[in-house]
Amino acid sequence: MFVVCVLLLAFDFWTVKNVTGRLLVGLRWWNEVKEDGTNVWIFESKPDSRQVHPADSMLFWGALYATPAVWVVLGLGALLKPQWLLIVCVAITFSGANVVGYWRCQKDAGLRVQSFLASRVLQAAVPGV
Repeated sequence: MFVVCVLLLAFDFWTVKNVTGRLLVGLRWWNEVKEDGTNVWIFESKPDSRQVHPADSMLFWGALYATPAVWVVLGLGALLKPQWLLIVCVAITFSGANVVGYWRCQKDAGLRVQSFLASRVLQAAVPGV
C-alpha cells in the first residue's frame, strides 16, 4: 500500500509540474544539476500573446496552495497512526516543491514582463535603440 501511495503522489507531482501548470497558467519549471553539483532553476512561461483565463488561474493557484495545507491537516490526524506519517511527509515534500517551483516561476515571469515592457518604452522613447 505504501508503494502505491508514493507512486500516486509522484504521478500527481509530475502532472502538476509538467502538464497542469502549463495548460492552466502557462508556467513550467524544472531544476537541473550541473556537472559541478550546483543546482540551476529553469523557468518557462507562456508567450505574451496567450491570455490566462481567470477561472483557470484561480483554480490552479487555489489547489496548489491548498494541497500542502490539506496534507498538514492529514498529518495531524496521522499522529494517531504514526505508520502513515511517512506518506504524509512525502506528500508535503512533493506538494511543497511544486509550491516553491511555481512561486519562483511566477516571480521570474513577472520580472521578464517588466523588463520587456521597460525595453519597449525605451524603444518608443529613443528610436534606434
